[in-house]
Amino acid sequence: MDTIDKKILNMLQTGFPLEAEPYRVVAERVGIDEDEALKRVKKLKEEGVIRRIGAVFEPRALGYVSTLCAAKVPPSKMKQFVEAANSYPGVTHNYRRSHEYNVWFTFIATSRKEIDKALGEIKEKTGIADILDMPAKRIFKIDVTFEL
Repeated sequence: MDTIDKKILNMLQTGFPLEAEPYRVVAERVGIDEDEALKRVKKLKEEGVIRRIGAVFEPRALGYVSTLCAAKVPPSKMKQFVEAANSYPGVTHNYRRSHEYNVWFTFIATSRKEIDKALGEIKEKTGIADILDMPAKRIFKIDVTFEL
């Protein structure tokens, strides 16, 4: 990763241009052409440096509810469980952890009832009954910008 890649990553984290051609703007700001900017971003994504590029919204401000979930999933059911959870558009991401509760995911929906229904369906489809449902009681905004 060179200096230009680092500049691009810093910009994508905190100042993604809300323009019709955002990568043209990114390219101009770092002194390269648009094709080069796109190639660099694609390479960083393929290498796993960039996981996703997307907006982050506050669900409550938009009228949604959300919860953090954690499940105890045996290795033999991991693929089935992850596919079942990911089949719901309200599951924004999930990840494995080295913990008794080894799969964590967030769920956003229009109502608490919708989340309850979906979690029940996931339990039924996978046979995994031990899913913790941990809605936030208090929100803390933590800046996760990584200055490169």
